[in-house]
Amino acid sequence: MQENQMDSKKLSCSICLDLLKDPVTIPCGHSYCMNCIKTHWDGEDQGRIHSCPQCRKDFRPRPVLVKNTMLAELVEELKKTGLQAAPADLCYAGPEDVSCDVCTERKRKAVKSCLVCLISYCENHLKLHYESAAFKKHQLVEPSKKLQENICPRHDEVMKIFCRTDQQCICYLCFMDEHKGHETVSAAARRAEKQKELEASRQQIQQRIQDRQKDVKLLQQEVEAINVSADKTTSGMERIRGESTAVLSAGRTSYRGLFW
Repeated sequence: MQENQMDSKKLSCSICLDLLKDPVTIPCGHSYCMNCIKTHWDGEDQGRIHSCPQCRKDFRPRPVLVKNTMLAELVEELKKTGLQAAPADLCYAGPEDVSCDVCTERKRKAVKSCLVCLISYCENHLKLHYESAAFKKHQLVEPSKKLQENICPRHDEVMKIFCRTDQQCICYLCFMDEHKGHETVSAAARRAEKQKELEASRQQIQQRIQDRQKDVKLLQQEVEAINVSADKTTSGMERIRGESTAVLSAGRTSYRGLFW
């Protein structure tokens, strides 16, 4: 079963994530559905170098697409086993999901957003950030729809600096201009500080909750002790009342005996 799943993955198109349809292999060795790679290249500007969506290798002129009959036969054999590629719908972005900015057709779910590129990537298009040294210093975060908030509205530059004086993120040009001489740190350092502050605040709140729980427990114990004491007092009073009633009754009986 595991082997078949791996075969299914190897024979899936990295653009549509389904099993290859009319598979073609481009010069770099990667394979795609003929329609997927054709549409991908059609979307590129005329006259530009066409590239592989996976390894980014460039081709000029545009490679001629020829169906890979061997891959097509393997895909057909895999289909006969009743297996299909992993449910593609789970990979595609819904209304509430952050979508991949690189996907040219149906958008897939983004797994990371890059604060340097200001682009969100699906699992497939994120590979270069892990494999290429050129992206080594890029900062990846959880998928976000608010990446544009990291762009300076005045200079259209990434805001990588936090101004402590004015308590706001700024870009390098802001730092050299109206924020010159202000106390600043990198935005990354500020995020780390904020995370520490939030963690410290969380721990304080948790400690207060635990203290309140202890106070409530002590109050409950005091209430229970008061209830026990009240029960004892009530029982004692009832016993005394009973003894007094018996004494009075005996007294009346003796008094009547004097006259009869």
